[in-house]
Amino acid sequence: MVKIGKKKIIILVVVVLVLVGGGFFCWQNREIKGSPEDYVIKETAAGIIVENKKAGLVLKVPEGWEVKKVEIEEGAVDFSSPDLETEQKEGKIVLPFKKGCKIQASIRYEKLSFADIEIESRYSFVLMGMKSVNFEETTVNMYPALKSTFDKQEGGVGVGISISIPTSNKVYGFSVVWGPNEKERCIQEFDRFLETIQIK
Repeated sequence: MVKIGKKKIIILVVVVLVLVGGGFFCWQNREIKGSPEDYVIKETAAGIIVENKKAGLVLKVPEGWEVKKVEIEEGAVDFSSPDLETEQKEGKIVLPFKKGCKIQASIRYEKLSFADIEIESRYSFVLMGMKSVNFEETTVNMYPALKSTFDKQEGGVGVGISISIPTSNKVYGFSVVWGPNEKERCIQEFDRFLETIQIK
């Protein structure tokens, strides 16, 4: 068994903290290039779509689901299943949901590697009180993507999945969260949703 000295452990911890803190600092001070107004919800012959021409993104709203723009920083879009039931605490929605599924789509206008995304995600998940997160590389519509599965509850009950698709100057983000006993259905809905993504 290889022994690691206390001094090396302290140096390693400091390096990790600097990387995580530096990544979070850069994230907080990044230039905001998008806006909620970039997302346009349209009715078409093929169903309701969400288009963001600036980001080159088109999404199809799952049939029967509600869609709503989220007025935060560069904007986002929420897709909610018709049976969604949430609990609120101090005016904020808390996880896990009581019932149903919610998908969110967002865009960041910067170049990030899988390693950058993972470092920032780990920090964000800790702030959100997630007990564990697992990362794996995958593909979505032939685009290389980073998938993270996160867990807030005791006993390893998963509450959500996040997909990040980095390109040369953007990161497209998609996530799904669900209520108890809804995991299988919501993941199937999420997979079908991901198949509709068009990045131009």
